[in-house]
Amino acid sequence: MIKRLDITEDAKKVIQELATKHGDLMFYQAGGCCEGTQPQCFEKGGYFPRMNDAMIGLAESYEFWIDRDLFEYWQYSHFTLDVLDGFGPGGFSLETPLGKTFKVHYRLFSDDELKNLEPVKRSE
Repeated sequence: MIKRLDITEDAKKVIQELATKHGDLMFYQAGGCCEGTQPQCFEKGGYFPRMNDAMIGLAESYEFWIDRDLFEYWQYSHFTLDVLDGFGPGGFSLETPLGKTFKVHYRLFSDDELKNLEPVKRSE
């Protein structure tokens, strides 16, 4: 099965640091508004996915959710979670006090990859 989500080594380090400080985490990438489409990191349960949002994979064992409308647009794309120095818009995400911001890099799946994608989990 082809994974929909990968994580850079830099992002893994920040996730481990956040998990040590905050415990279980979760990620959510919204479709717009305040934070745009920047992925946000919360303490697990700190954000509640809406009905039919998509969980596309695990970021270091923590669920990575995508807004249902955004997923419809990006469902044919592979996500790579990365982290950059600096502050993203807003500042709701747990990495903000570290002077970091999560970012996703996208690429389209090949035709062969599309035939063997991991399934997504939908919120109810």
